[in-house]
Amino acid sequence: MRIWAATVVLTSSLVMSGVLHPSVFANNAKTPSQSISQSQSNKAQQINVRKAEFGIAKIDSEGILNFTPSTKVPLAEGNKYGWRIQLQNIQGEVRWREVIRLPKPPETWATDNGENFTLSPDGVEAISNRTQLAKDGVIENFWTIAPGDPPGKHTIHVYVDDRLVGNFEFELLPKGGQEQKNTR
Repeated sequence: MRIWAATVVLTSSLVMSGVLHPSVFANNAKTPSQSISQSQSNKAQQINVRKAEFGIAKIDSEGILNFTPSTKVPLAEGNKYGWRIQLQNIQGEVRWREVIRLPKPPETWATDNGENFTLSPDGVEAISNRTQLAKDGVIENFWTIAPGDPPGKHTIHVYVDDRLVGNFEFELLPKGGQEQKNTR
């Protein structure tokens, strides 16, 4: 199994909808909507999170990414899921770190940029570090489901300058896209 991380920058013509998970505010002296420093091009800029969302991405026949907010992702090879965060008043490059935690290790891990990717010793957590052009203030990252990816609850934490700016809890649902129900 391979999980491929794909970084895609959206155009301003995409309509962004979704919700910021309440736990993004947990254990922070300041909320992501409050100012946090970010050093860019030798000039310190303030960062405010305008919107943070998680969902499913589909690329249509014309190569346009369509994003649907959701916390339930059907566990089917080729499906893409991930996050996007719109930062207010940010231009240029943004350095971010993503920590993804799975319920158990997948058969294998793979990314499109392995040099900025590390795994925990138990294989259930991966850390990606990226520098990304924030077109219209948007940073984002998507993963592609591959054979051997585990179903269940997953989490992704996104940091800019070691400050939590996005916290996403979601579930990869077994084949059929339905949650398993207890039968008695």
